[in-house]
Amino acid sequence: MSLKLWVDTWKKAGAELEKIKHSELESYDYAKHHKLIDSMLQFAYEHRKSRPTSGLVEQQKWFKKMRENQLEQEL
Repeated sequence: MSLKLWVDTWKKAGAELEKIKHSELESYDYAKHHKLIDSMLQFAYEHRKSRPTSGLVEQQKWFKKMRENQLEQEL
């Protein structure tokens, strides 16, 4: 199978999978499964990890580095 065919196939499959996901989420009976949903949310809450930062400082460092690389390439 060629790479182009593989990519095209997954593009089509991705669109169809997205439709299926949307349909399943739309038709899901949340009231019927509220206990399961509550327990999953409780588990996530109990096992959360605190983050010392929002990540914004790290993101700004990456942007700065990318900009410096751009400027070097332009010279």
